[in-house]
Amino acid sequence: MGTHTTVGRGYILATWIKAIGRALDAAGCNGAAILAQAGFAPEDLEGPTARCPLVNNGRLWELAVAATGDPAFGLKVASHIKHTTFHALSYALAASSTLKEAFERVRRLGQVGSDAVTYDLVKCGSEYRFIITAVAVLPYESMDALVSAHLRMCRSLAGRDLSPRLVELRRPRPQKVEEFERLLRAPLRFSAPQNLMVFDAQSIERRLDGANPELARYNDVIALQHLKAIDRDDIQRRVREVLIQRLEGREPSQEEIAEKLHMSARTLQRKLADSGTTYKEILDATRHTLALAYLSAPQHSVNEVTYLLGFSSGSCFTRAFRRWTGQSPTHWRAGVAGR
Repeated sequence: MGTHTTVGRGYILATWIKAIGRALDAAGCNGAAILAQAGFAPEDLEGPTARCPLVNNGRLWELAVAATGDPAFGLKVASHIKHTTFHALSYALAASSTLKEAFERVRRLGQVGSDAVTYDLVKCGSEYRFIITAVAVLPYESMDALVSAHLRMCRSLAGRDLSPRLVELRRPRPQKVEEFERLLRAPLRFSAPQNLMVFDAQSIERRLDGANPELARYNDVIALQHLKAIDRDDIQRRVREVLIQRLEGREPSQEEIAEKLHMSARTLQRKLADSGTTYKEILDATRHTLALAYLSAPQHSVNEVTYLLGFSSGSCFTRAFRRWTGQSPTHWRAGVAGR
């Protein structure tokens, strides 16, 4: 697991991707250009509940670290998160009665932000361990950002002086560890078995000044409704995952994808219709996303991308790409390279 790994499954809220863009701008880089180079089109990031497939996530972190030259860049993304970044969950956390209650909310409702990680809170004697586990392959910087974001949440609720007893990260020890020490302000352990933060029980169980149980419950309901909507979209995500696996060299049929998902083609068609889309629309959108990602990577020729996306000929790919972007693949790639 590392910076150069891309992710082929799962989703992440577009507002989180936009926070990375703001962090890049703050570092003196062109955030919008780097997002585009990683394959995130502006229209994919519009709306407070828009979600992006994780397929381009690894490429984005790789480009971000290269552009900033900062191995601690992931930690700094946390300072560019807004109150609305994680939908209603952000407000529910802010109204929590204790940090324990806030961490339990993250455990129950964390998939509002992404399904690529799970959370757990375990009490061990006089300590609590907040554990973040990746269920998809994530870059180290992505986990740095999550740890930093949750620690920033704790300090916003309980006071700036709050520090964990220990922070463990699976990532290798960075060459320059000083920024990690400055931002996390806790004993650090690298190359650890898990990503976790350890807190003393008293700090976690102490009642918070901003406690508002009624407001917290209200936003819990909104977050749960949002998760139900995500569940309805799950069939779309599953179809995308299978398509990504089977596009090379040819265009898979709806019947083939349905068989892979252990259902009939008619059932798949009905489920997609219920979720507001069709197989052809998902196929087209998946190819669009992958095309931007592949063309952003210089090691892929246009002919190779044509093959990877399952187009029967280069002319078919070019027509589709012009429909998506208004440009030929070659001209689009030249524009990205010149930014």
